Amino acid sequence: MSRLSDLYKAMETLRKEGLSLNEDLEKQVSDLEENIIKKEILPIVTETIAPALKQVQRELVLVVDYVPGSPISVHLSRKRNFTADIADAKEILPDPQVEHKEIGKTGPKGEIAPATRLKITFANGRVIQEPQAAETFRKFVMEVGAERVRALGMKQNKVPLISNTLDKKYKSSQKPVGNGWYLMTCSNTLTKKRDIERIANVFDIKIKVEIV
Repeated sequence: MSRLSDLYKAMETLRKEGLSLNEDLEKQVSDLEENIIKKEILPIVTETIAPALKQVQRELVLVVDYVPGSPISVHLSRKRNFTADIADAKEILPDPQVEHKEIGKTGPKGEIAPATRLKITFANGRVIQEPQAAETFRKFVMEVGAERVRALGMKQNKVPLISNTLDKKYKSSQKPVGNGWYLMTCSNTLTKKRDIERIANVFDIKIKVEIV
């Protein structure tokens, strides 16, 4: 059973007992539902519906009305700012794919530098230090909050540092940090150190970051 199914079951149990739903529980469900939309539904929309719509020359808005157990209905509107009439309307967009220029071989490769790790020490003495610098970075970002880091607009190799889209070239270096977000880790250890320090500085998190 998936985590989302477990949460649905918990919500149903609370309803049957006549108890009010916990706000945190509702948020977890909403986040997971949005994650499904971002990862499974939006790619289908982009690949199938978008090309078919190119023949339409005027702007429009398509609204999908989904009620579990009932047929899906689609509504069309010419009113572009219709979300202003819906209090909890939320626009969910995937980050666009980035075009990367392929650079040919420029000569023999030099010696590969030995792998280095990161050590993050908090003011209270707690330490984050994983076998790989990327994993240390990932754990730090998860602790700060992926959406908070996303709001900083940082990029790596032209890809958003925190993205909801797996890049065609760098997807193997994008690590999940929860709720459909991925952390771009294709950078050297020094760059990761500087990124961590920048994030910590913005959110006033007292840490010491070392390359070990």
